[in-house]
Amino acid sequence: MIGFPCAKINLGLSIQSKRADGFHDLETIFYPVPLRDVLEITPAPVTTFIPSGLPIPGANADNLVIRALHLLQKHFPQITPLAIHLYKSIPSGAGLGGGSSDAACMLNLLNEYFKLNISDERLALFASDLGSDCPFFLYSSPCFARGRGEILEPVRIDLSGYSILLIHPKEPVSTAWAFSAIKPGNAEFPIKELLLKPVNQWRERLRNDFEIPVFLQYPELQKIKRQLYDAGAIYASLTGSGSGLYGIFKKNGIPPEGIATEARQSFLL
Repeated sequence: MIGFPCAKINLGLSIQSKRADGFHDLETIFYPVPLRDVLEITPAPVTTFIPSGLPIPGANADNLVIRALHLLQKHFPQITPLAIHLYKSIPSGAGLGGGSSDAACMLNLLNEYFKLNISDERLALFASDLGSDCPFFLYSSPCFARGRGEILEPVRIDLSGYSILLIHPKEPVSTAWAFSAIKPGNAEFPIKELLLKPVNQWRERLRNDFEIPVFLQYPELQKIKRQLYDAGAIYASLTGSGSGLYGIFKKNGIPPEGIATEARQSFLL
């Protein structure tokens, strides 16, 4: 059985407060984009995990796909050994949610393959144990997210009439560092209200709070954002707390030169 975990971008990201449990309350729009990994499971005598494609930091045993498998095995002993193949197209540390998407895809594959009949509500609880944005990737449709990112509300927004350019610098940004550097506070403009306005009205209002500390520490990322606007982007932003940026352009309006360089990856969607 095979699945295709997708990436996401954040349309606005407001870090509202730090909670007693160490997490942060936030508000954002998660928007799925068609950059996908490939995850395949097949029966095997013993469980194996074979990653390929882009490099994945950390030990295989710590990968969220394996953690998702172990989490469900605790509750469902009928899950038998599997050969797991993960081909990575979504870069790590870019704020695109690739690891969380892989984990959510694994939960869905296991539920279907072993006919576990886990309800959507319970599957979302399992997903939230793996990562704050994991529940979103069970459905991968635009959502307004709050709490840690696990409280989701479907929203109607469609960017299919635009082109999106993702840019991933080679140097990742640590999520732990980014959250330690952030200063929580309410968004100046409510994100849900802004998303009802045309994209050309987002530039001065729709903000990712992580841009302040991240651009200060990594000025090259701020330069890339300026390049996106200079190239004609209607809206450009950091996504999540990682180093990835994106620009929203008129359909087929991205110039072929002047943004991507050998120092970073780019994905035209």
